[in-house]
Amino acid sequence: MSAPTSVRPLEALSAAGVAVWLDDLSRERLRNGSLEQDIHDKSIVGVTTNPSIFAAAVAGSDQYDAQIGDLAARRVEVDEAVRMITTADVREACDVLRPVYDATDGVDGRVSIEVDPRFARDTEATLAEARQLWWLVDRPNAMIKIPGTVEGLSAITQALGQGISVNVTLIFSLERYEQVVDAFLAGLEAAHAAGLDLSRIGSVASFFVSRVDSEVDKRLASGGAGEDLRGTAAIANARLAFEHHEKVLASERWKALAAAGAHPQRPLWASTSVKDDAYPDTMYVDELVTAGTVNTMPESTIDAFADHGEAPSDAEGWDTVRGTYDDARRTFERLEEAGVDLADVTRQLEDEGIAKFADAWEELLARVEEQMGD
Repeated sequence: MSAPTSVRPLEALSAAGVAVWLDDLSRERLRNGSLEQDIHDKSIVGVTTNPSIFAAAVAGSDQYDAQIGDLAARRVEVDEAVRMITTADVREACDVLRPVYDATDGVDGRVSIEVDPRFARDTEATLAEARQLWWLVDRPNAMIKIPGTVEGLSAITQALGQGISVNVTLIFSLERYEQVVDAFLAGLEAAHAAGLDLSRIGSVASFFVSRVDSEVDKRLASGGAGEDLRGTAAIANARLAFEHHEKVLASERWKALAAAGAHPQRPLWASTSVKDDAYPDTMYVDELVTAGTVNTMPESTIDAFADHGEAPSDAEGWDTVRGTYDDARRTFERLEEAGVDLADVTRQLEDEGIAKFADAWEELLARVEEQMGD
């Protein structure tokens, strides 16, 4: 049922306990005031970035020219130049979102910046980069994005243990998500043992959604079986991740950390724009509504949901996740019966995700290097 005209879908989504984050950032957006305006008009309470976003931002604006010129005059190496450019944008965005951070006791108002994706399989380099970015941005509402690879797990624990807020990115499988949660808990336990204030350490676990359907649907199409399962895998995957999140919140291990002031590591639904035009453009928002989550969306998806997102007249108790776990497990069983190897799907998606972000990073480096040489 479509929302009554008196209900604003984004406000209803927020009232249901879903934090709306914008998956985009540019200096243009910062300087023209559109980010600040969107916070007020579109219920946005956080921002995520990635190498692709920064590559597009630098390529599409002359707002970076002066800084790039200064970096070139100082003969700064291109890798360091990119760090200075990206952290400048994130630092400014953190300042714009600081009132949200203060109003939510540090839960929202966060801005994420990703470590160099070329370090995704290198624990030591990832941790060193996380520390450097945390120092460069120098804002309490920053979050450092660390890939949820096997090699990233230890870096996640160590970064959190040193008081660095972490957005764990590129999570595709339930197995890896469970490992990420363990890394989060171990990190907070280390931080608590070190005497750090747990209430200031934030974390989200970015569970990628639409890319799962894209790959599973291809395999269903090629196999000819399970046509009715198209577009079901990603939502089932995310819902079962939330089931695990609920179990963790009920554990004695978490309760001890909560008593010490810790905030939960919220599941963050990432990659929420549909990749298949046959699906409703707000599907990965409508079907993943539950309190205590984040949904980070590109502006096009935010605007689509604001226009025609399905929201009840009373958002209190609105939930499309809890109570769906048995159906989600049945979906997994049917996918297996149809010959879809979900473990293979998620391994492939992790490798592809790392490669795509590394390619975007190389594109960003090339763009900045070219402009520094002009």
